[in-house]
Amino acid sequence: MMSVALKMLVGDKLKYIGLVAGIAFAAMLVVQQAGILVGLAQQTGSFIRDTSQADLWVMESQVRFSQDVLPISDGTLLRTRGIEGVDWAVPMYQGFLKARLEDGTRATMILIGLDDATLMGGPPEMVSGRLADLRTDKAVLIDHDARDTKLKLKRSPRPEGEPAGLRVGDSFAINDVEVRVAGEYRASKSFFWEPVVYTTYSRALQIAPRERKLMTYLMVKVKDGHDKREVAERIRAATGLEARTSDEFIRITADYILTETGILVNFALAVGLGFLVGTLVSGQMLYNFTLDNLRYYGTLKAMGASNLRLVGMVLVQAVVVACIGYGIGLGAGSLLGKVVGDAGLAFSMPWQVPVGGFVAITLCCVIAGLISVIRVLQLEPAVVFRS
Repeated sequence: MMSVALKMLVGDKLKYIGLVAGIAFAAMLVVQQAGILVGLAQQTGSFIRDTSQADLWVMESQVRFSQDVLPISDGTLLRTRGIEGVDWAVPMYQGFLKARLEDGTRATMILIGLDDATLMGGPPEMVSGRLADLRTDKAVLIDHDARDTKLKLKRSPRPEGEPAGLRVGDSFAINDVEVRVAGEYRASKSFFWEPVVYTTYSRALQIAPRERKLMTYLMVKVKDGHDKREVAERIRAATGLEARTSDEFIRITADYILTETGILVNFALAVGLGFLVGTLVSGQMLYNFTLDNLRYYGTLKAMGASNLRLVGMVLVQAVVVACIGYGIGLGAGSLLGKVVGDAGLAFSMPWQVPVGGFVAITLCCVIAGLISVIRVLQLEPAVVFRS
């Protein structure tokens, strides 16, 4: 009987192709939008992942995401270093500062100040120069991928030159303090637009506007054999500040960005729209397909086929269409995601996305099949033999 159901499914090629195309479109929409949402969520924690040396981040308890600047007291550093289980602790400065490029172009940058002695927390990959070059006079490191976009000069300072981005050796000003590009780095794609510039902690304090508190984070390494959460509790008790693991910091950053900015709602609506489109399209087409084949179902029913067997035939047709349509839609969504990713936009597809998409699309088709099977269950076999 199942082979008969499949022959009925592919018998009308036009309806079959239209049904598969509708499912494929819904699958592509669900997978592609879910992939963008996951990509955005991953990008929110890119800075924390790139700064992988620390086990714990010590910060103000009211910090909501990684770029939320709430300074803490400098005295916290020595107190934290004396806590049992702490291997080392180094300060980090982070702040949004105004910059002026050589041609007068204005830009906003995220300035990161690294511990002068260890340079712990530096960028993951150097493209030119060395991390140790930060110890030279006025030195900063700039993002290689941002130099020709966010850090591009609007006009060339040279008479016959073309406008270009900053290069090693170029000078510019941050908060009216002159700095010099000592190297370029490459980091993971970030959700935040502003380019990130690295320098030493002491130089960052000289550049930053004067405030009573300037240290943004403490990066803490836990000694081998000590539990991170226990050390974090000791830090909280001793300093009154929050101590979070990298995973916890990434999670609260993603939660805040996705919920407070409305991104989660927008993409959830898009994924829900794909689910709704899939249900409506597949439901209508499966319903029409079932109506066109009522005479065959009536014949099978007259020959002794049970209602359960007929329901099974319709559901087999729905699942087969779902699998074929989803496979095509998944391929199209992945290809579109690659194009989006190559263009520098957010896209990621962990295994949960295709699995979740398959469950959603299959559920769409099963619901549509159950709607269309109602006519089959109400069918009287005698109708088939009427003239």
